Amino acid sequence: MGEKLSYRFSDPALLEMALTHRSMGRQNNERLEFLGDSVLGLCISEQLYEKFPDVEEGDLSRLRASLVNRDTLAEIAGELELGQQLYLGGGELKSGGFRRASILADSLEAVMGAVYLDGGFQAARSLIHRLYADRLSRLPPPQQLKDPKTRLQERLQGQGYQLPVYEVIGITGKEHDQSFQVACHVPDTDLKARGRGQSRRKAEQAAATGILERLDHEQ
Repeated sequence: MGEKLSYRFSDPALLEMALTHRSMGRQNNERLEFLGDSVLGLCISEQLYEKFPDVEEGDLSRLRASLVNRDTLAEIAGELELGQQLYLGGGELKSGGFRRASILADSLEAVMGAVYLDGGFQAARSLIHRLYADRLSRLPPPQQLKDPKTRLQERLQGQGYQLPVYEVIGITGKEHDQSFQVACHVPDTDLKARGRGQSRRKAEQAAATGILERLDHEQ
């Protein structure tokens, strides 16, 4: 693990703790995750502050949210093959916990917290910069980072329409692996769309994207 991180722990027990899921018992990585989350947020905020000197606070927050989130952390954890290194209880092993995005994301934050405790802030900062270097270089313009629901609301308000209405019309799958279907419509218009996602929020965003595409097509 240390080779993929390009960091050698002075105290290997910290890394072991960072890779230990709560399903293993009371001694787990949750406290390190709490610490790593704060370190990550600060380091990415610093990078964005320096990279975009003319960008306002709201756009900086959106840029940070596009980088500091479960999906991005899980992607990076996958690149590091972190799931193969995790200590999981029997139930999590059987259910494929080593592939679950939430577990991968939380464990990566715990590793960041462990590096902070082991080597100090500069060591954690260097690690985070290495892990995020490519994503930081490929960030889109800040105005493109507004989520589809926000963009749809602003667009409808600008054109004098009512706000969109979202309704869950179906939920399938088991509790830990559900799929949501959401319908969205704009009152007093024929603008309608449906979206699917692994959460209600993602399904709503997909539905909003569908209406945005219709508006673009009708222009």
